[in-house]
Amino acid sequence: MTDEAIVLNVVVLAAGMGKRMRSDLPKVMHPVAGRPMLAHVFETARALGARLGRGGVNLVGVYGHGGRLVPDAFVAPDLQWAEQMPQRGTGHAVMQAAPRLLAHVPTLILYGDVPLTTVDTLERLVRSVIDSQRRFGLLTVELADPTGYGRVVRGATPGGPVQRIVEQRDASSAEQLIREVNTGVMVIPTPDLRRWLDALSDDNAQAEYYLTDIVGMAVADGLEVVTAQPTHAWETLGVNSRAQLAELERVYQRGLADALMERGAHLLDPARIDVRGELTVGRDVCIDVGCVFEGQVTLGDRVRIGPYCVLRDVMIREGAEIAAYSHLEGASVGANARVGPYARLRPGAELGPRVHIGNFVEVKNSSFGADAKANHLAYVGDSTVGERVNIGAGTITCNYDGANKHRTVIEDDVFIGSNSELVAPVRVGRGATLGAGTTLTKDAPPGALVITRAQARTLSDWVRPAKNPKTPKA
Repeated sequence: MTDEAIVLNVVVLAAGMGKRMRSDLPKVMHPVAGRPMLAHVFETARALGARLGRGGVNLVGVYGHGGRLVPDAFVAPDLQWAEQMPQRGTGHAVMQAAPRLLAHVPTLILYGDVPLTTVDTLERLVRSVIDSQRRFGLLTVELADPTGYGRVVRGATPGGPVQRIVEQRDASSAEQLIREVNTGVMVIPTPDLRRWLDALSDDNAQAEYYLTDIVGMAVADGLEVVTAQPTHAWETLGVNSRAQLAELERVYQRGLADALMERGAHLLDPARIDVRGELTVGRDVCIDVGCVFEGQVTLGDRVRIGPYCVLRDVMIREGAEIAAYSHLEGASVGANARVGPYARLRPGAELGPRVHIGNFVEVKNSSFGADAKANHLAYVGDSTVGERVNIGAGTITCNYDGANKHRTVIEDDVFIGSNSELVAPVRVGRGATLGAGTTLTKDAPPGALVITRAQARTLSDWVRPAKNPKTPKA
């Protein structure tokens, strides 16, 4: 994409340590919904560029604490990085990004530890200024408790023009009563931004360069400072502690839960679901409490997910049921199949229609044909299981010889008795039966009964061992 097609510079400040997190991980790398906070901010910025409809965005991230850990985690053609070292405030951070900004488009300032700001809110702010070089856009919010935030100082009348932003530690007693606060998100004409950055001073309580000081400079230069408010106050919440991170996680998850219910899903408790990826649901899907969905998960119509299941990168087709405490990863489940409770499907597990995988059954890199069953206590790995196969309790496919994996083929209508071992590579022919306790090391012919258990012996004169008497202590 050429520079002429760019509609907006977006600077994302991501240099902070986050001392209150008490972590070696940079603050912006802590996850919300399974992804770093910073990933959410970049995604929103790119979506904003697409929404504006005139081209992409010129993304500039500012990093510091953690060294190269942050920029190395986010490498993309549309993203540049600038280092802030030492870290002397938000104004100083934007100074580092300034050489990478395009002069012909405005600059939007975002924060890597404020991950929930929506595209709708940012679009409303940007559109209020994007076609004017004499406007300065500021995202503000009214808070019942504004403690810790910079106050928006307006003219003498309520709702009057913005005059400046004053930080909490520098605010007078009267200014600390103001409830309208600065979120830090702003849109600025880029040539003016560069000029104002050069004029910033660190003459304040923290000896830092405050980006908010440029609001007063804009007013002094005759620019109109326009404000926009977020759709929801939580969009402006930042993270400075693990408690705040947990709070944002629940806010985000509740939003996802509401969207799922709007699409027809029945959530038994929308406060107890975690989506850490993309969850697509059909009609009349039912999800019980405590479930976790990661990666790409698709649930067809009328799927039921029992409590405390974990699903990662799976496809569940219509009418299937996943019973409680089951773990599925990289698997597909056919229509009207039943899995669990306490079942595990590992990558490469493919279940056909009406398959039953019961409690404490593990399936890995194996396919099951329609109506096949492994109802309890079995391991099926690297296998092809035909239709209408019944696998008894305690059955194991022995697929690993210590160096290589080998495949087991079980053809249609096979019955495998309990406590059997199939030593791969091996094939069980169509309609064959393996008696309980069989250890199969050679192919079983179609329709045959195979039994390899040892012959029973009875020793009538056998005496059970007795414990030796204890030696008395001296």
